[in-house]
Amino acid sequence: MTAVNVQQEESTKYSLQDAGFKKMMIAMTSASILVFANLYFVQPIMPLLADSFDITSAAAGLSLSAAVVSMIFGLLFFGFLSDRIGRVSIMNFTLVCTIIPLVLLPIAPNFETFLVLRFLQGFCIAGLPAAAIAYLGEELAPGSISLGITMYIAANAIGGMAGRIFVGYIADMASWQTSVYCLFGFSILLFIIYFMTLPKSHYFKPSERSVQKDLSGMGSHLKNTKLFPAFAMGILLQFSFTGVWTYLPFYLEQDPFNLSVKNISFTYLAYSFGIAGSILGGRLSSYFRQTKLVSVGTFILIGGTLLTNVHALSVIVIGLCLTCLGFFVAHSLMAAIVNERAAHHKAGASSLYLVSYYLGVATGGTLAGLVWQTGGWTGITLVSFGLLPVVMWLMAGSRKVLR
Repeated sequence: MTAVNVQQEESTKYSLQDAGFKKMMIAMTSASILVFANLYFVQPIMPLLADSFDITSAAAGLSLSAAVVSMIFGLLFFGFLSDRIGRVSIMNFTLVCTIIPLVLLPIAPNFETFLVLRFLQGFCIAGLPAAAIAYLGEELAPGSISLGITMYIAANAIGGMAGRIFVGYIADMASWQTSVYCLFGFSILLFIIYFMTLPKSHYFKPSERSVQKDLSGMGSHLKNTKLFPAFAMGILLQFSFTGVWTYLPFYLEQDPFNLSVKNISFTYLAYSFGIAGSILGGRLSSYFRQTKLVSVGTFILIGGTLLTNVHALSVIVIGLCLTCLGFFVAHSLMAAIVNERAAHHKAGASSLYLVSYYLGVATGGTLAGLVWQTGGWTGITLVSFGLLPVVMWLMAGSRKVLR
């Protein structure tokens, strides 16, 4: 393709002023809310699951980890597949499959069956994040890609917040089973909005490379010094973040707080600061070096986490807001860096970043459970604080590479 043809193609892609851009953002926002509400809805009801299935708090954390582990495999599988059959078909199919387990989870006869259903659901959840960023990168004009990605990631925060609050509130008013059925209805509504507004894919070009070459291409990302710090940050940031939010309900249901599940679910409104953080990070990246912004976001994350040790609800809420703000500033910039720095196999590079990101979720949800059982909430926050020197070392070493 000649330079003239490339310019002509880019001039016809959706930009901020186009109606197609607005439709795309409505569709991708709806899909993102659907997916991340379904991924994280178990967090506020973990104490209820522990009582219902007669399991420990650490075992209840597996309800999140099971979905995340299978999601990691799904990200790799659907990342490869979307390079061959297209982004939209992958997103359509996996969104439908994400909704189906919601009918079965409330009637699971035991916790083992519950985990199997969550494992299958997590694999399907991976379809959207594996294809979404590559889809936006292909269909949006160059000047609109960064904003499109940050808006999509902001919707990740909306979905996580909505799922936790929606399910937690209804579970406390009725039962956790009723809340999951309500999430099923909400998910169907979101899918209809997504399906009716998503523009067709016009610029996808199927990969003609063999699977072996694709594997080699993805392997090269692991050797790319421009990408490695982003993958490492995905693990480290999410490990500390997930530990806080997974064991927060157990922390707040104890003395001296004694909060109900309904009241605990309202603390997830702190995710609204994550939405602002995603957009803020994207806008500030036009004026400041991305690595500096990631470092600032990390400091804010750790500082907010430490504040939650104060036994005053107002201070804890402030700490949670700061935790979300800092995390999403850093995460949104890392996702944009990966998409920008990957010269080839962009969907594969995005999938690898998300694999590292959700590896942090899986380890933060399970290993943090051991910390919770031995060191309590102080232990959870000290884990986050202990990650700070590693994060700073990574950012110092990658400053020249990422800017």
